[in-house]
Order: sequence, then C-alpha cells, then structure tokens
Amino acid sequence: MAPKVFLTGATGYIGGDGLFAIASAHPDWQFSALVRSQEKAAQVTSKYPQIRTVIGDLDSSDLIEEEVKNADIVFHFADCDHVAAAKAIAKGAQHHTPERPLWLIHTSGTGILTVEDQRAGTCGIERPKQYNDWEGVSELINLPSDAFHRNVDEIILGIGLQNSASVKVAVVCPPTIYGPGRGPGNTKSIQAYLLSAAVLKRKQGFLVGKGENVWHQVHVQDLSNVYLALGEAASEGGGKATWNDEGYYLAENGSFVWGDIQRAVAQSAFEKKLIPSPDVESLDAAQTTEVFFAGQYAWGSNSRGISLRARKLFGWNPQKPKLIELIPEIVEGEAKALGLL
Repeated sequence: MAPKVFLTGATGYIGGDGLFAIASAHPDWQFSALVRSQEKAAQVTSKYPQIRTVIGDLDSSDLIEEEVKNADIVFHFADCDHVAAAKAIAKGAQHHTPERPLWLIHTSGTGILTVEDQRAGTCGIERPKQYNDWEGVSELINLPSDAFHRNVDEIILGIGLQNSASVKVAVVCPPTIYGPGRGPGNTKSIQAYLLSAAVLKRKQGFLVGKGENVWHQVHVQDLSNVYLALGEAASEGGGKATWNDEGYYLAENGSFVWGDIQRAVAQSAFEKKLIPSPDVESLDAAQTTEVFFAGQYAWGSNSRGISLRARKLFGWNPQKPKLIELIPEIVEGEAKALGLL
C-alpha cells in the first residue's frame, strides 16, 4: 500500500525541491502538505494536483499532531528552530505503535557545528575541528545544548530515543545550500545570495575578518536525493538507512573557504560593471553585523562536517557544480532582483 506522507515547508526552498524529487519519483504516494494560506495551497496544487493541502502554520499544534498521527512518513522541511512545531510532531508521534511506526525525517542545519565561533564571538579565522556522521555520529547527536538548532534537534531525536520501536528518526543536516530550487514557492537560498546582494548595495566587496573560515557546501538538488533515499528506505520498513541513535546525516559536496567566495562575488560584480573595483575590504564583527544582522555567523564562522553516512548506505554521489562555479549566476540574479540589470 502506498505510504501516507506529510510534509511541512512545501513552498520553501529545501522543502519545495525535496517535494519535487520525492513526488516525481513516487507519484503514487499519498501526500498531505501544511501550507500557510489558500494562495500557498494553490501554488502547491497547481504543480501537484494529487496533494492534499492543510491550511495552517507551524503554531497550528493540533493540526500538526493530527497529520503526524495519520502519516506513515513525515518530512519536516520547515523552520528548524521552531520549538512548537517540533513539540506538536512529538505529540503526533506518540500515537504510533511498533506495528505502525512513524518514520520522521527532520531538517536541521550545520549552523549547529559553529558553536566554537559562536561562544568565542570570532569570525574570519580558520578552526581545524571537523565532524563526521559515521564514526563521529554520537558526537553529533550529543552536541552542546547552546549550539544553534540544538534545542529542536533534542526534541526530535528524543522522540526516537524514547520510543525506538514506534518512531524512527533521521535528521538531515545540510551546510551552505545553493543552486536553483525546483519547488512551487521559494527557489532561492540565503547565505551566498545575501552576500552578493550586500556587495551590490555597498558597491564594494568585503571579507569577514581574514576570510579564512571554512564551511561545507551542497547543491539543493543533490541534497534532495538524500531526502528521497531516506523516504524510500522508510517506505521499505527502514531499508538500508540507519535511524535514531545512528540517524544523523550530514550532506555535503566538499568544503570551501568563505574568503574565496567573498572575492569571487566582488570579482563577478566588477566584471558585470556593477561595482567600480574587484577589491575587498576586511570588516570586523561589528561592521559585518551592520551589513547583515547574522553576517558574522553566516559568512564568518566555521562549519566543518563530512558526510559519510549517505555515501556508504545509499551510494549518494553529489553531481552538481560547486558553489564557486555558480557565483556569476548568483550575482546576476541578485542584481536583477535589485533592479540593477
């Protein structure tokens, strides 16, 4: 029998692309999607007429609980910092039994790995610490409570650890995401896009500190293949996937240095005659925060997490271009959005 699948965030960037991948591969699955308005519902059903939309938001706790109760598989793509939604999912999960378990696939983010910079208030320096989701998985599911996203991670992981026979949890933890989404709503990411817009508005490129800090990267369409593989494993009663205390999946296609991206944005904007010089100036933490309130974290921290689990278990093999290859396209898109082209 086709599984009943409930999704949050279907009109968002990650969720929209994830929905595209999953619904394209499995049009026979029974989908329901939480959307905020009739307008959002129409966006979804115009592309996917088979999907049942549910009008509500992440604070619609009773609605979320009921949908989770009735679902076989839940993809929680929406806001990974929304505590009330996580608690509502936890309540819905309590209705499941070992005979009819819930397969819960939750989206976190590798901002959770920036805790050293967050505590020290540093930016633009390289930190050597690297995490991985294979032999290092226990470290990931026990990260310190003050790390970004960790409060919701604890709720979601707790559901599976407390009811391991009835609830099977997988957390997908992507790093810097980029590339055009294929969803019915937002198709644009944040970090490199806001950076490009900031350079265009300032008319000058910049580095955050020395620009030596390192993150990992993933194209949104490669990321969606991780969700698809987990959904397929869930539909098979677990499949090749690991869940609960081994259910943490980083998803990356290599590392990059933020300074390289910052220089590439300035160079591309200069070549397009959008700024007068390709030179970059170094901004300290306070100056970066003036440019964008979360700029010190978004462009100045270190987040180094290597994804082995999806590669080993599913043969996941990201194929899309690296972030730096798409910088000219991103700069052009932001220039058009600002009315500069």
